[in-house]
Amino acid sequence: MGAKNNILSGVSDTSSDEFYTPIPKGYEPGNTKYVITFGTVMSGLGKGIFSSSLAKVLKDKGFRVSPIKLEGYLNIDSGTLNPFRHGEVFVLDDGMECDMDLGTYERLLDINLTKDNFSTNGQLFSKILENERDGKFLGRDVQFIPHVTGEIKLMLRELAMKSKADVVFVEIGGTVGDIENSHYIEAMRELAYEEGEGNVCFAALTYIIEPDFLGEQKSKAAQLGIRNLQSRGIQPHIIACRAKNNISQGIKEKISINANIPTNRVFDMHDVDSIYLIPSKIIEEKIDFRVLKILGLEDKADSKKGLVEKKKWDELTRKALEKPKKEVVIGITGKYTKIRDAYASILKALEHSGLALGVRVKTKWIETTKIESGELSVNEAFRGVDGVIIPGGFGKRGIEGKILCAKHARENKIPFLGICLGFQMAVIDYARCVCGLKGANSTEFEDSPSHKVIDYLPEQLKIEGFGGNMRLGGRDVDVKKNSYASKVYDDKTCIRERFRHRYEVNPEYIKKIEDKGLIFSGKAPNQPIMQILELVDHPYFVGVQYHPEFLSRPLRPAPLFYELVRASRK
Repeated sequence: MGAKNNILSGVSDTSSDEFYTPIPKGYEPGNTKYVITFGTVMSGLGKGIFSSSLAKVLKDKGFRVSPIKLEGYLNIDSGTLNPFRHGEVFVLDDGMECDMDLGTYERLLDINLTKDNFSTNGQLFSKILENERDGKFLGRDVQFIPHVTGEIKLMLRELAMKSKADVVFVEIGGTVGDIENSHYIEAMRELAYEEGEGNVCFAALTYIIEPDFLGEQKSKAAQLGIRNLQSRGIQPHIIACRAKNNISQGIKEKISINANIPTNRVFDMHDVDSIYLIPSKIIEEKIDFRVLKILGLEDKADSKKGLVEKKKWDELTRKALEKPKKEVVIGITGKYTKIRDAYASILKALEHSGLALGVRVKTKWIETTKIESGELSVNEAFRGVDGVIIPGGFGKRGIEGKILCAKHARENKIPFLGICLGFQMAVIDYARCVCGLKGANSTEFEDSPSHKVIDYLPEQLKIEGFGGNMRLGGRDVDVKKNSYASKVYDDKTCIRERFRHRYEVNPEYIKKIEDKGLIFSGKAPNQPIMQILELVDHPYFVGVQYHPEFLSRPLRPAPLFYELVRASRK
C-alpha cells in the first residue's frame, strides 16, 4: 500500500502538474480492484458477454461486483439511436437509456444497474465543459490529458465507492484503434499506474480467423490487434480468443509468445450453442482463478458458495442444451425484423420462459409493413404461430399492420402480449372494432383523429428536447385485485416495472372502452394512466404500457412472458 499511496499522494484536484486527477474523498487504492476488457480486430465479438460472465463467476464466489460500459459515441444516451444502428435501447430503473450490453450485465448478474454503470463521450464531455464554464479548472487550458482522462478515472472510482464493489468490471466500447475510445484506453493505462500492481487486470478480446479457402486458423490479425493495444501502454493479463471452432494449441502458443503472457491465460472462447456455457467454460479453464490471483483475491473467494451457485447454473445450461419434445412458435410483429438485436431482451425473455417450461421457443418474424401494404395477408402471416407479441416502437410505418395483428389475435383466440406500442395497438383495435369508435387512432400517427383514444402524456408537454420527453425508468403499477394480472404477479397489488413511452390511453375514453368489456387491470398510482389491459374470454390477451422484458432473468423469467409461452404451449 505504501508505494501506491506515494503515487496518489501527489494527486489532487488543484495540482498544476501532470499528476492532476480528481480523487473522491475517502477513496483508498487497493480497496477496489478493476477488471478492464478491450476489443481488438473487430467489433461485435461479445465483450459484454465475456465480461459479464467473468463478473458472474466472481459474484458467485462471494465478491461484490459492479460493471460499467464506456461508449465512444457523442450521444448523451442511447435513447435516440435507431435500432438498425445499435440494437435495442435498454432502460435502467433510474431512467437511463443505454446500450443493450447493460441488459446482458443485468441478466447474468441478476442485479439492477443505474446511470453510474454507463457513460458515453457525450456525457463525459458535457460534464467537463460544464466544469470549465463553472471555473473549476482554475484558469488551466482543458486538455484530453489530464482532464478528460482524469474525469474517466474519477467516474470509475466514484462507482467503486458508491457500489462498495470488491471488483469493478470496465468494458471499453468499440475496438482498439477507434479514435473515439482512445482517451478511455489512455485513462485505463493511467488507472493501472496510479492504483498500483495487483489492483488492475487487463483482458483483451480478439478474433482468430479461419478462412474457408485456407481450411486452417490464422492468428496474425489477432497478434496485430494485441500489438496495437500494447503500443498504447496496455499489457493484457488474459486474452479471450473468439473463433468459429476450438482454437489449437499452436494458436494459443503464437498468441502467448506475441502477447508476452503464459498460454494458460489465453482463453478459448469459440462459438458455443448457448451463451450460458461461457461462465462454466471460464471456470473449466480456471480463468477466474487466474484473475483472482492477479488481483490478490484468491484467498478471499467463497468456494463453497461458488459450488452451490455453479450447480444452479449447470442445471440451466443443461436445459439450454437439451432438445425439448414440445415446441411453440411466437410471432413477433415489427419493422426492425431484419436485425434481431432490436428485440434482444424480448428474445431473451422468451428463452428464459422456454427453459423454465421445458419447451423450445421459436420465433416467426412478421413484417407489418407488408401487411399494411397488402403484400402479406394476416392469415398468411399468422400461419404456424402459437402466440404473438406486438413489441414497443415509434413512428407511423407499419402501424395499421400491427392493429390488424392485434385484431386477428383477439378474434381468433391466439395468445397475445402487447408491449408499450403493442398495448396501444390493442386499445385502438378494440375502440374501432368493438366500441364502434370509427377513426380511433393515436395522435402520434394522426394529428386530429376523430377519436383520440391514445394521446400525448400531459405530464410530458412541459418537457422540451426530443431525447428527454418520455416517461422513463422504473415506476410502480397498481394492480386490480382478483384480476388475471394480479394472479400472474402472485396476487400482488403493486408491482414495479420499467417504462419508455410518450403516449397513453386518453382518460376520456377509459369508461367507454371498459363498458364494452376490455379490462384495465393496472394503472399508475393516483393517476388515470392505464398500464395493463386484459380480456376475460380469451386464452391469453394482455397488453402492458411498460417493458416486462427488461426485468426477465435466466433463473427468474418475466411473469408475462412465462404465461404467454405457457398459454401458447396449450
